[in-house]
Amino acid sequence: MASIFKPKFFTLLKAGISKETIKKDLFAGTIVGIVAIPLSIAFAVASGVSPEKGLITAIFAGFFVSLFGGSRIMVAGPTGAMIIVIYGIIQQYGFDGLVISSIIGGLILILFGLFRLGSVLKYIPRPLMLGFNSAIAVLIFSTQIKDAFGLNVENIPTGFLNKWAFYFTNIHTFNYVAVGLTIVTILITVYSKKITSKIPGLFLAIVVVTGISTIFNLPVSTIKTVFGNIPVNIHLSIPNFDFANITDFIKPGFTIAILGAMVSLLTAVVADGMIGGKHRSNTELIAQGIANIITPLFGGIPATGAIARTATSVKNGGRTPIAGMFHAVVILLIMLVFGRWAMLIPMSCLAGILIVVSYNMSEWRSFRSILKGSKYDGAVLLSTFLLTILVDISLAIEIGIVLSALLFMYRMSKLSNVIPIEKDSDLLDNYSTVAKGIDIYEISGPFFFAAAKEYQETLVNLNYKSKVVILRMRHVPFIDVTGLYNFEEIIKYLKGRNISVILTGVVPEVRMELDKHNITEMVGAENIKTSFESGLERANQLN
Repeated sequence: MASIFKPKFFTLLKAGISKETIKKDLFAGTIVGIVAIPLSIAFAVASGVSPEKGLITAIFAGFFVSLFGGSRIMVAGPTGAMIIVIYGIIQQYGFDGLVISSIIGGLILILFGLFRLGSVLKYIPRPLMLGFNSAIAVLIFSTQIKDAFGLNVENIPTGFLNKWAFYFTNIHTFNYVAVGLTIVTILITVYSKKITSKIPGLFLAIVVVTGISTIFNLPVSTIKTVFGNIPVNIHLSIPNFDFANITDFIKPGFTIAILGAMVSLLTAVVADGMIGGKHRSNTELIAQGIANIITPLFGGIPATGAIARTATSVKNGGRTPIAGMFHAVVILLIMLVFGRWAMLIPMSCLAGILIVVSYNMSEWRSFRSILKGSKYDGAVLLSTFLLTILVDISLAIEIGIVLSALLFMYRMSKLSNVIPIEKDSDLLDNYSTVAKGIDIYEISGPFFFAAAKEYQETLVNLNYKSKVVILRMRHVPFIDVTGLYNFEEIIKYLKGRNISVILTGVVPEVRMELDKHNITEMVGAENIKTSFESGLERANQLN
């Protein structure tokens, strides 16, 4: 356990953290805390919960992931990637169901870490992640049309296509003032850096737009008119549910775990690139699990690593987990002191913030680039994208992973082949003593189930006229059970025709598998050589 769970914070603490580093971390944490407030509120509202739940998530998840995590600088909290998942769970099971799903997801994340799956999960294909993120961006944008335009409607359909049909049908109910505030929010968020880089654009947009709305008493919906007063107290709350229905929450819990793992490990990799670090993936998964068990018990929602907040921390000098922990403290203090003012924020302002977030999540340039590239990557990208939007996120992740694996195996099998080597070929490494009666074939690529049958058919259907066949296997990195079975059939076929088989260049990993499955005994240990030269000498003896 100790070798798996090694939080970066305690490692750095043991090594010693300088006062100068701590000062920079506290400053970075302050800035990130200010940036996280509007995002946390916006993500909570978009997820279908009250605003304070987003702040609570940023406080608890932000603190515990930094305390126990495997990354030096990653900041965690509510993120856009979780919005649609959370919204769907709440619609089906209510908030108590979300709490149970999050706890189950947290337990699964801890198991991922304990079983050392971190090194596997961080290799999720880029097309799958991009297809999923782009789809989530489109779905987030779709959920904000009502507030962005101030539509006077209720009971919006849940399906993507039905939702947009409903919007177009009711577009005549839009509010000019709400549209104006949405546009002002977007402009301030995007272009504020040209005026000042000291105040985060998101925070400035919230302050300015809320101030305008309040001073002029503009006729728009606010957090107060939608959710009522925002409670500023935090307390432990145990959910009510029937243990007999626990299996209902395994699928949503697994979705939270898979999504949380993918997004968090991706964020950790990005953070490594920013500071030249190296995160501990299994420790990170365990920390994410701990955070997603504790946070919902205090009224929060599922959390993951947040790339934007992590980048903000790095750009402002953050270099240790202290920055992430302090950002949680800053949010707590602001919530307790200024939380009551958050109820004045216009819903159109939050919509504007989320529209900017969805645009940044879409990565449309990368989306277009992948579509112009490999058709296999394009298939994974479009499948994940369309399934996420039109069907179900869980199904999209499952099919995306399976499709990625199948296409990878197909592409790998195409790299595997059997090449007949002519006696005057340069591939013989200048060996010119190959006698008549000896055939030589080069096997290239992994000898696994996707290519094994093709290997077998190729080798069996060759027109053998010699007494001895040399199979060069220097470019076979591994062989699986299916490959071993087919290889055994090949050996039986050749021996049935009284053809001696010599294997050369067998790598240690493959040789070990041949020994374990009695293929070495079939071929004869004396007929398996490490070099082609010794194999050729043996072939001349048998010829």
